[in-house]
Amino acid sequence: MKIRIEIDDSLTDEEIVIRCRNLNEDIVSIQKSITDAIGTGFQLHVFKGEKAYFLNIDKIIFFETDGSFIMAHTSNDIYETRLRLYELEEILPGFFMRVSKSTILNINYIHSIRKNITGASEVEFTCTKKQAFVSRSYIKQLMSKLEEKRLKR
Repeated sequence: MKIRIEIDDSLTDEEIVIRCRNLNEDIVSIQKSITDAIGTGFQLHVFKGEKAYFLNIDKIIFFETDGSFIMAHTSNDIYETRLRLYELEEILPGFFMRVSKSTILNINYIHSIRKNITGASEVEFTCTKKQAFVSRSYIKQLMSKLEEKRLKR
């Protein structure tokens, strides 16, 4: 694998291009790492009523399904996205994690987790009274990711 940096004074915005023969785990990992590093500038196209918005991804606390719609929750608002959860999983930075069949969390906002051995664990967030639930099958992964994040500090 070659890594090359080209400087072009005529560019108005920075651009990162990944050229590959085929999409594999290494390429996806590199893309996620880059997205994580610049994640604060990444915007998602969302809707509220008839209005369309471009919302900074780091403002979103969690995504959840509501019937056939996917809702993006911020600390004090709810927006709709036309993307499916599996599509969001592919494009979201590494600080987002799928925690149930119907929910993806931004782990940077987690304040506390109330574990429940028999059912879904309850997650509270730092900046809002909103809550989300983590299914039993995802709780170990979430705890590991939170521990990994804590050790990186």
